Amino acid sequence: MLSIIIPTLNEENYLPLLLKSIKRQNRELGFLLYEVIIADGGSNDKTLEIAKNFGCQITKGNSPAQGRNEGAKIAQGDLLLFLDADIILPEKFFEKVLKEFKERNLGIATFFLQPHSNKKSQKFLFEIFYNFPIRLSEKIFAHASQAILIKKELFEKVGGFDEKIKFAEDHCFVRKAKKFGKFEIIKSVKILSSPRRFEKDGWLKTYFKYILAEIHMIFLGDIKREIFKYKFGNF
Repeated sequence: MLSIIIPTLNEENYLPLLLKSIKRQNRELGFLLYEVIIADGGSNDKTLEIAKNFGCQITKGNSPAQGRNEGAKIAQGDLLLFLDADIILPEKFFEKVLKEFKERNLGIATFFLQPHSNKKSQKFLFEIFYNFPIRLSEKIFAHASQAILIKKELFEKVGGFDEKIKFAEDHCFVRKAKKFGKFEIIKSVKILSSPRRFEKDGWLKTYFKYILAEIHMIFLGDIKREIFKYKFGNF
């Protein structure tokens, strides 16, 4: 069974797109058993109403790390798929991903990203700012953003996400997890990602912020202070 865990905070505009894309997978791969768990950080819009209408389980969250951990506590699946609320799964996502995950004998995996839109400029920026760097550093410094697939037993060995980390907790998590299980990037399909954080803060500003975060993680360790002023639900 696959447990899909989505941390949310005021995601009424994006969550329906993700849940519809998940529901579409069920029609394409009807024998797959899965559950969707929404770990909400206190939404005051229609997020929870939308989640209920789609038949999702709901638990309390706070930060993305805490939300993922709380979702994992009630998850029934032996595979956990952590997703950000502002992504869309492409067609045949489950079919391709689960096949590749099994054939490559992976314990944890992440994905390349491409924008929701068909704008060539945005596709180029996603390749330059994200896909190329994580492909280049895959064997040395693992990265994961917006989507992580992991065996539940491996998740429990790691001890879940560190809720004290203030920024880039997903990157820190996969770096710890790869010590216990095989980590690679899924090659057969890309996640459709919203460029909203780049559009709001600026592409170069966001890119350099993550470069500084990378330097901090390599030389100073996990980011447990509010030096990057990240605020969940700020997009």
